[in-house]
Amino acid sequence: MTNEAQHTSHITKFQHLLKLCIIFFFFFFRFGWDVPVILRNSEETLFNTRVFKKQMRQVKNPFGLEITNPSSASITTGITLTTDCLEDSLLTCYWGCSVQKLYEALQKHFYCFRISTPQALEDALYSEYLYQEQYFIKKDSKEEIYCQLPRDTKIEDFGTVPRSRYPLVALLTLADEDDREIYDIVSNFKILEAFL
Repeated sequence: MTNEAQHTSHITKFQHLLKLCIIFFFFFFRFGWDVPVILRNSEETLFNTRVFKKQMRQVKNPFGLEITNPSSASITTGITLTTDCLEDSLLTCYWGCSVQKLYEALQKHFYCFRISTPQALEDALYSEYLYQEQYFIKKDSKEEIYCQLPRDTKIEDFGTVPRSRYPLVALLTLADEDDREIYDIVSNFKILEAFL
């Protein structure tokens, strides 16, 4: 290799090294020597970043609802629910509730008005359900309630997921209107489709 070829090779290597240094300089000038924000631990904060803290507060949920013996629940044989409520309440079960209408009703609940009564939910659903049953729940009583579609509906299943109708939607609401002023949580929705 001639001296001129070696000199050209060194210049080319030097140019590549210079380009890498410039890229390296601009990268660290732009992002700094610190780890990029995306890779940081969520507990770390930057000193120049304003962090807004939302005050958390504890609220009491007056509703408790569990499925008793989920393995025996089905569309044809029904389902047993156990309630445990801090106040007198209403359990309203909606069989075959429209998925789309329930989604719209929950959007209304979140953005427009609170659904605090079964009638408010039924209005928001535009009565898009197949069957409804309602039970009065006494305060602090762990009551087992058996829910079943009437046999004359002749429905054996609601198809595979994704469905157009939920098999069962349970709504717990406070029975006494005065209690609705005490609690921040005034209704409890449960979609029971995995068990049916």
